[in-house]
Amino acid sequence: MSSSGGAVDSLIELLNGPSVSWPAAALVLPLTLVTWFTISWVSSPLRKYPGPFLAGYTNLWRLAQVQSGSYHLRIKKLHEKYGPVVRIGPNLLDLDYPELIKTVYSTDGKWRKTEFYENNSAMVNGKQTFHIFSTTDQAEHARMKRPVVKYFSLGHVLALEPHMDTVISDLIKNLDERFVKSKKPCDLGEWIAFYAWDLISSATFSRRFGYMDAGHDFDQTIAIADKALDYFSAVGQIPWLDYLLDKNPVMRIGPPNLSNVTRIALEFLIARMQGKDLHFDPKTPDYLQHFLDSKTAHPDLVDDGVIMGYLLVNLLAGADTTAITIRAVFYFCLKHPQAYRRLAAEVRAAGFDVSKPAPYGAARQLPFLEAVVREAMRLHPAVGMPLERYVPPEGLTLPGGAGYVPGGAAVGLNAYVVGRNKDVWGEDAEEFRPERWLRGEGEAEEVFKVRLQRMNAADLTFGGGSRICTGRNLALVEVYKIVATLVNRYEIELADPGKEWEVLCRWFSRQKGLVTKISLRE
Repeated sequence: MSSSGGAVDSLIELLNGPSVSWPAAALVLPLTLVTWFTISWVSSPLRKYPGPFLAGYTNLWRLAQVQSGSYHLRIKKLHEKYGPVVRIGPNLLDLDYPELIKTVYSTDGKWRKTEFYENNSAMVNGKQTFHIFSTTDQAEHARMKRPVVKYFSLGHVLALEPHMDTVISDLIKNLDERFVKSKKPCDLGEWIAFYAWDLISSATFSRRFGYMDAGHDFDQTIAIADKALDYFSAVGQIPWLDYLLDKNPVMRIGPPNLSNVTRIALEFLIARMQGKDLHFDPKTPDYLQHFLDSKTAHPDLVDDGVIMGYLLVNLLAGADTTAITIRAVFYFCLKHPQAYRRLAAEVRAAGFDVSKPAPYGAARQLPFLEAVVREAMRLHPAVGMPLERYVPPEGLTLPGGAGYVPGGAAVGLNAYVVGRNKDVWGEDAEEFRPERWLRGEGEAEEVFKVRLQRMNAADLTFGGGSRICTGRNLALVEVYKIVATLVNRYEIELADPGKEWEVLCRWFSRQKGLVTKISLRE
């Protein structure tokens, strides 16, 4: 660091000199930067770990991978080339050690989130304000989470099932009228997004956005949310850019403004507090009411600003991730007809009423449905980028003598990469095979339990430790209900079985191209 500082001092002296030559200065500046980066690279304790040459010099390499939209594929190829440790930034290692999940994503509070997450915050009255996802302060996260975590337990989520049943029934109505009767191809992936956004708004406010009724993203909220996510994933690679763009005190440059979602959340919050919310039925609770109750129970921890943070995280994270998982389930099943036939046989043998949404309690008991959901999430997790953490002061010793990572360096594991680790999943790790989650014919029960335990330990779908996804129970209840309902009611097939879907990985791995033909089953 002292050498690079000397180079900067020399540059300043040159520029301030009496006979400064600006062409010479223009040449010195890039040379100084190259020297600075080179010295930093040579002196870095991560220099011994393999990875792309440019990644060791600058985070611009990471930014380029995000902008490509194929981040998950490129990082997977790097692991195939270099092994379980890949340096993807001057101070960041991507690890493929499933056995380190419990260490890196622990509950001890030592492994702090990196600044990657902070640009998901907002400026309120000139002050940067964090919410439960964006804060990197472990104590602050625990403080924010404590008043509301109980409302995301399975018991509280199941109290929202009436909201889900209403929205699922509306989805069925739209599919019947728009596609079954007309026999037109259905972009099921798009309609799953409409359903997911209407569902999360119903569960949050007891009122739907209305995308299914309109049949399209009528106010561009879904599209803007996608663009905001693109910004988050890109700027997160070089966090200081956020203070130049979104949090610029002179003129805000980006990201796309989520004013519509914020306005809706604020309007419902004010109406509910004033007793003017005509959509709310106290007999069927929603998250807005839960959050207001948390303010009453914890006035020292929760104010209206914190409630707005809860609401926005619910809306912006709760819809996309669930839609991604539901799409993955249908895509992989429809691409593997034998698995789809087995799933349909199991669901239909359960005796669900085809005119009603499937109840979660019964759907959750179907072993092959569970296997299909687990396998789809393994192959296509909603998040396709590493969950970055700073190594605590005591450092990290990598397995198998692979080396030592000093405190202050950043590491992360990527669910997409770990989900294909052959040591855990076998030589067919790239294949969709739901049977891996079931006890094999002739397999001893104890052997299966050990194998299942190892697979569960390598599951990073919802993160892990104290920062595990708060809404995972809500997401899974939605997934099991909607998959069982649609498979029970319809015959579904891909409109073009030979066509692959498109995946854009920018934090979330969003898919397009799940176009289907649907008809009522006989």
